[in-house]
Amino acid sequence: MSGMHLNKQTISHLKNLFSNSHSLMPSAYILSPNPPPVGQHSRFRLAIQLATISSLKVCWRKDPKLDQAIDNDKKWRLCARVVKEVLNEPGQVIPLRYLEKRRERLRLNFKITTFLNKNPGLFDKYLDRIKPKSELVPFLRMSERLRIFLEEEKRINLQNEPLIVAKLCKLLMMSKDRVVSAHKLFHVKREFGFPNDFLVNLVPKYPQYFRLVGSPEEEKSFLELISWDPKFAKSVIEQRAEDESSLTGVRVRPSFNVKLPPGVFLKKEMREWLRDWTELPFISPYEDASHLDQASREMEKRTVGIFHELLSLSLFKRIPIPILGKFSEEFRFSNAFSSAFTRHSGIFYLSLKGGIKTAVLREAYKDDELIDRDPLLEITDKFIQLLGEGHRERAEQLRILKNMEAVAMKNR
Repeated sequence: MSGMHLNKQTISHLKNLFSNSHSLMPSAYILSPNPPPVGQHSRFRLAIQLATISSLKVCWRKDPKLDQAIDNDKKWRLCARVVKEVLNEPGQVIPLRYLEKRRERLRLNFKITTFLNKNPGLFDKYLDRIKPKSELVPFLRMSERLRIFLEEEKRINLQNEPLIVAKLCKLLMMSKDRVVSAHKLFHVKREFGFPNDFLVNLVPKYPQYFRLVGSPEEEKSFLELISWDPKFAKSVIEQRAEDESSLTGVRVRPSFNVKLPPGVFLKKEMREWLRDWTELPFISPYEDASHLDQASREMEKRTVGIFHELLSLSLFKRIPIPILGKFSEEFRFSNAFSSAFTRHSGIFYLSLKGGIKTAVLREAYKDDELIDRDPLLEITDKFIQLLGEGHRERAEQLRILKNMEAVAMKNR
C-alpha cells in the first residue's frame, strides 16, 4: 500500500478490513441533502471536509507496555525536579524546612528527609543560619557527585551542540512564520533536550541562523530563523526513504511506519477514509502549507507529518498533549488536533497515564523500551547512574546495620 510502510501482519489485516467496502457518502451530505446555492460551494465543501474528518472515530485502546515506558521514568524525574528546585535557589543552597513546604508543588508524597534517605548522594546536609542572629538550621547544597554530574552534562551538551542547533532550526522551519515564542521554547526545553541557558549562551553563537527579538526573560520575546538551511529541511521520514533507496537501489516513497495495535478494529467509514488518505503523497512538514485548506485530507497528512517530526525530535519520542497545544498557532494545529493521535493509532499512541494525555511515537519503542535513542539521552543515563550509586550505597549501609543488629541480638 503506497504512502505507508506496513508489516505483513498489518497488510493482511487491512486487506481483510478493506474487502467488501463500498464508496462512502460523506456525512455532511446526509445532514444536508439539498445542494447549496452557487455562491456557497466553497463553504459547503469546507463543511463536508470538517464533518467527514471530525466524524471519523477510532476507539481508544490502552497499551500497557507504552504506559509502562512512561511509568519507568517516574522515579528519576521526581529526583530531577528536587535537584532543579535546589539549584534554582540563590547560591544553590536551601533550608531544609523551605524545601519541605514545597512538597506539594514538587509532587512529593513523603517527607524531604525520607526523600534524602532514599536518594543519598544528591545533596550534602549542613547547619547554617537563615538570618545572621537566628538559630542554626539544616541546609542542603549539591554534593560533590552532583557537581561532577553537572560538569558532565555541560560536556555532553557541548559535544552535541550541532544536534541542538539542528533541532532549533527544524522547529523554526516548521512553524508558520519561521518565528516561535522564546518563552514557549524555554518551557519545552526538557522535551527536546535544550540546555537551561540555550537562549542566552547558545543562540548568540549562531547569528547566521537565529535572531532573538526581545529579552529572554520577557514573555513577549521571539526566536526568529534568519536563514533557511536545506540540510535541515528533511524530515525523519524523508531521510529514511532516501537511506532505503540508497541501500536497495530502488526508489522508495516517503511513508509512515504503521503497526496497528492488537485488537484494533476499524469501522467501514474509517477504513475507506484511511485507504484514500494513505494514497496521498507525503507532504513534508517543512513545505509551505499556507495554500492548504485547514480541513482537507492533505492538511491532515501534513499535520500528521509534523506530529511525527516533533515526536522524532523529542528526547523520549513522546510529548504531553498540553505542551503540543501551546504551539497550535505556530504549527497551524486545529482545536481538535489531539484526535489525530487516535485516528492514526497505527502511528501514534495516546497515553492517559498519570491523568495527562501524552502522544507517543509507536515506532520508537519495542514494548516498554525506547529503541530510537537520542544522543542527548546520555545525560539522563548519567543521572540515573548517579542515583543508582546512591541506592547501592544505601542498600550496603542497611545490610551492615542489619548484620550489626543481628550480632548484637546474638550476644545478649
